Amino acid sequence: MENKKTILITGGAGFIGSHVVRRFVTNYPEVDIYNLDALTYAGNLENLRDIENRPNYFFVKGDITDTVFINKLFQEHKFTGVIHLAAESHVDRSIKDPISFVTTNIVGTVNLLNAFKGVWEGNFKDKRFYHVSTDEVYGSLGESGLFTETTSYDPNSPYSASKASSDHFVRAYGETYGLPYVISNCSNNYGPNHFPEKLIPLFINNIINYKPLPVYGDGNYTRDWLYVVDHAIAIDLAFHKGKNHETYNIGGFNEWKNIDLVRLLCKVMDEKLGRAIGTSEKLITYVKDRPGHDVRYAIDASKISKELNWKPTVTFEEGLEKTVDWFLSNTEWLANVTSGAYREYYTSMYTK
Repeated sequence: MENKKTILITGGAGFIGSHVVRRFVTNYPEVDIYNLDALTYAGNLENLRDIENRPNYFFVKGDITDTVFINKLFQEHKFTGVIHLAAESHVDRSIKDPISFVTTNIVGTVNLLNAFKGVWEGNFKDKRFYHVSTDEVYGSLGESGLFTETTSYDPNSPYSASKASSDHFVRAYGETYGLPYVISNCSNNYGPNHFPEKLIPLFINNIINYKPLPVYGDGNYTRDWLYVVDHAIAIDLAFHKGKNHETYNIGGFNEWKNIDLVRLLCKVMDEKLGRAIGTSEKLITYVKDRPGHDVRYAIDASKISKELNWKPTVTFEEGLEKTVDWFLSNTEWLANVTSGAYREYYTSMYTK
């Protein structure tokens, strides 16, 4: 069909991406949804078993850094929309291996922009390139204040620097070539299917197995937490109803100091596992702080709330309980993703 919409979602087998793919495949059966993922350590097709046989879902294994492959893919499918989530995203990994972040997050993004421009140049009507970014590009906040869409960029890690650069390239393609784009910068996500390198799923897994809970520094770093399903809803709204060349900050209105979050998680886990309250908290182990550790992130999400009528659907306590329930009900998934390569990663990151 000549006018049929086709959307490419990059990184769709990952944590946030899988929730976005599921939402789009389910809510828009008339649109063909292509999931492009390289299936590196954090990409897992088990995340999408429930929708893999839908007639409008297609999986493509490939790397966004492969220019020839990306150009061919775009020429073949003429994607009318792109939702770009594929990225290296773990700060600790970026400190150990910054080049990988430059390659994937910057070069990969420019490859996608070039391919999209090449297919639709001069005919951008009803087309859109959606770039998913992070609040970490803004740097670190003091005890007060919030990140807004006009906050100056001040990245402090190789990861956030690479994402800041990719944001700039997207905007540059909008200004230089007229490419229709939307950018969103989100706060820390949590929820089902989260690969256990990030704090909440890592600690859930460690608590299950009575392993230490490595807390950086004094544990007083503050983050805004966003339930991943709410993030997927926000992406859906911004993709379909957001204004071209606009940025939307997506946050949970939900700040927690790391140590307070960990203590709440320990309590929830003890209750769910039938352990005496306080059992898991004894596993907390303070470890050497990481370099360039941002003290506080906090998102002002009032723009997307006012313009697109978005707001979180769950409180953090509700979302955390849903997350714990999911992990405890999916121990096979957790065992699969924490085997082999994950053990090597864990040893390199958290063992001295």
